[in-house]
Amino acid sequence: MTFHFRQATVNDAKALQEILVKAYAENGKLGIKFDAVNADIEMTTRHLQNNMCFFMEYEGNVVATISLRMPWSPNPGPEKVPHIGWFATDPDSGQKGLGSKLLTWLEEDVLKKQLRTPFVTLGTADKHPWLIQMYERKGYQVFGQKDLGKGHITIYMKKEFNLED
Repeated sequence: MTFHFRQATVNDAKALQEILVKAYAENGKLGIKFDAVNADIEMTTRHLQNNMCFFMEYEGNVVATISLRMPWSPNPGPEKVPHIGWFATDPDSGQKGLGSKLLTWLEEDVLKKQLRTPFVTLGTADKHPWLIQMYERKGYQVFGQKDLGKGHITIYMKKEFNLED
């Protein structure tokens, strides 16, 4: 199975919005108020204008997406490094492991090789039943938390990279 990875543009706002609505629906049912839960076209367009967003495609269809909020963007992460956000896989794709493939590609090809960042951060909800443990299995470590007024505590995690590889 061959996947194609590419950076999304503002012309991809509709495709981004569609995958976010489907993928984040379960979070909404859990009462987790990630911004992507209620993403509309205006919000996704603004997101694409202010962040690096990537698509993983299979046979011309977007099956997963992930974004990087940069330190100089209007909504930077907690550290002066890229911050992962709006990470979603299409639940209708019927394929397992898509998120892991996309995250590995982002870490290896974008963060380590292109941006040469020493580490990356992300934030997730303390109330989510499995995300913290999933990220820990992938080498991320908790380094802080903050109440952002969204009805949950945001748990900040980071993964350090050995740039000598």
